[in-house]
Formats: sequence, C-alpha cells, structure tokens
Amino acid sequence: MHKHLLLFACAIMLLAAASAGAVETKDIQFSFKNADPVIFSHQFHLNKYHNNCRICHNAIFNIKNRRHFTMAEMEKTKSCGACHSGMSAFSVASEKDCVKCHKGKPRNVTYKIRGLGEATFSHSIHIAKTGGACKSCHNGKVITGNGKAVSMAEMEKGKTCGACHNGKRAFAVTANCDRCHSGMKPKDITFALKGTAAATFSHAIHTAAYGCKECHTRIFPYKSVSGKATMGDMDKGKSCGTCHNGNDAFATSGDCTKCHKGMKPGDIVFKLKDINAATFSHDIHTAAYACKDCHTKTFPYKAVVGKATMSDMNNGKSCGTCHNGKDVFATSGDCAKCHRGLKPGVISFMIPKPAGEATFSHEFHLQAYKCADCHTKIFPYRVGGTKATMEDMAKGKSCGACHGKGKDAFDVDDCIKCHTKM
Repeated sequence: MHKHLLLFACAIMLLAAASAGAVETKDIQFSFKNADPVIFSHQFHLNKYHNNCRICHNAIFNIKNRRHFTMAEMEKTKSCGACHSGMSAFSVASEKDCVKCHKGKPRNVTYKIRGLGEATFSHSIHIAKTGGACKSCHNGKVITGNGKAVSMAEMEKGKTCGACHNGKRAFAVTANCDRCHSGMKPKDITFALKGTAAATFSHAIHTAAYGCKECHTRIFPYKSVSGKATMGDMDKGKSCGTCHNGNDAFATSGDCTKCHKGMKPGDIVFKLKDINAATFSHDIHTAAYACKDCHTKTFPYKAVVGKATMSDMNNGKSCGTCHNGKDVFATSGDCAKCHRGLKPGVISFMIPKPAGEATFSHEFHLQAYKCADCHTKIFPYRVGGTKATMEDMAKGKSCGACHGKGKDAFDVDDCIKCHTKM
C-alpha cells in the first residue's frame, strides 16, 4: 500500500514538473499596434543553450519585473541585445536582420487629431523610398519608442517626421498639410467677445487665397486659440494685423463689421457726480464717421479707459479731438448736447460775517449767456474750483471778469446784489 502511494506521489510531482516546464518554455508573443507580432521561441533558445535557463533568467530578464525594451535600448545590450550584438548572435542593430524577428509587412499608422481628421503614415511608401532601411526612422532619435505625442511645432524643429520632412530631404511639414491630413477642412474659429459681436475667422476664405504656411507657425501655432491679442496689438502688426494692415488686406482698424458681423456698438453712459450723465451714441457717430476715425487713434477698444476732464477735452484730448468748434461743436459751451436735461443748480458761497452767504444762480445767468462764456475760460468745471477774494474780483478775476465798471454787468462793489442777507 505504501509503495503504491509513493509511486502515485512521484507521478503527481513529475506531472507538475512537466506542466511547469510547459508554461516556462512556451513561445512569447510581443504584439504591436501597426505590425505583426514578434515571436520569441523558448524551445529554439533552450535547444541552442542546452536547456540552460539561467543564461537569460534572471541575468537578462527578470521574471518578476517584466517591462518592454525599445530597440534603442536593445542596441545598448539591454534585453535581447545582450546576446544579439553581432558576437553571440545576429545584431539587433543590423538592418538586414530586422525581418528575422519582425515577420510580415508593417501596416499604416493612423493618427487621430482633434479638429483635423486623421493623418496617415504609410510604411509601404516609406520603405520603398528608403530601400527597406527601417533604421532611417527606427534609430532611437527619430522614432524614440517612448510613444509621446509630438506637436507640429516640434516637427518643424526636426523631431520625428520633421527629421526628413524639412523641405530638403522631403516636403516640409509646414505648408503641405493636406498631404498627410487627407480631406482636411479646418473649421471656422469664433472668438466670443464681451460688449461686441463675436468675430469669426474663416479658414475656407483664407485657404482659398493663401497657403497654410503663410500663418502656421510663423504667426499662429497649430491651436484653435492660443493667447489673446487685443485690437491695439493687431493695429501694431501682431496676430491678424500681420496681414490686415491696410496694404496686404483690409486693416484691423476701421473695418470692424467685416469680422464682427452684425456688430452694433451700444451707447456709452458716463455717470458723473453733481451733474447729469453724459451719453456717447455710437449710432450717431458711425452714421458720419468710420470706426478708425476714433479707434485706436483716439480711443482704444474698451468702453471706458482712463478719465478725461472737460479741461482735457478743451485742450484737444479725448472727445475734444473732434469737438473743437471747427470739426464739430465744441466741448465747451454746448453742455446740454451731451448732458441731456442738464440744469445746473445754485452755488452758495459760505462767507464769514459780516458779508454772509453769496449765491450764484446758473438759471439766471443762462438766460443771457452760454456755458462757454464762463467755462472753462474763467471757471473750471468744478464747484468751488478756485477761490477769489473781492479784491481779486475788483481786478477782473473770477466774477469780476464780467462784473465791473464799464463791463457787462453791475460792479462787484454792489455787495447786496449777491450777499442778499448782508
């Protein structure tokens, strides 16, 4: 009985050993996305090295730490390259020996690119062109084996496809987009903007007259939107302004509706302290002038930038560039044209006794004079902007410019006409 049990145990152990050996010595298949698999034959190598597993395990291959090695690493004696170096066995670096491991024909490689369809790399075309020289690309420099995506900008600097497609060895990666991106039809790009109509860039219109290389990547990288350029930047020749300069194509200033379809700029309201708001009407101004007459020569493309006083305008700044009394009505003297419903109040000057309070009535003076008669020739546009003594007035300053002997109005010496409670 014991003898039978011993024989049965030995049989089980032999079967287990045989099973383990079968697992260890089966062929290993390395799969590739765009080529037939590479098959490593355990049986072939065990026969060659007299079943000595230790030649590879774990000296070259660590069973517990399995990883993929690139061809570039193998050429540096890693993995299969430890033996396949041209000494013990054929070299992994030998181009004519690639087919000993890589059977069959490599397939086309398709790259799916967002917004631009697909780009297809044809192995058959390139193999025929290079005479089967796989290492033209698979040399650890052009194709590194790290699987990292490369941008068009990087290709233009000589990486991956750009190593050959530089305009010398083969057509350049710039300006020949449709050669790789078959059926490419770039979409329109819409720029949504605050306060004005969206601007749309039409690839169809531009590619009908220009090549891709005119813009990419000299002006724009291969991205839908990269960075922001203001209209001021464009007027200085940046971004779209490189071509839209008034010479090569219509200027970015003055032809707003060509890009901003249906644009209708709104009124701009300037809220002011102690006086009615002033309203700027784009409708009125664009009926007589082009956008470029103001933008960006006088105003940048923003609703409100900086503050200009009425004095600044009277000196030719801001609205005063045109509102100078020659081109159009002056900023001084026609206040109600901008400040609708303007009705300046009474100004009280608190003066110590015995003189007491003095009162200036805008309503009374506007019956005989215009705003321009006083502002800003005599008074700035501020309540109590300057302080003048009676002595100053007697010398023709402040109210004394009109109120004096031989002048337009009663003399400042007639005290009770202003100091009514004196």
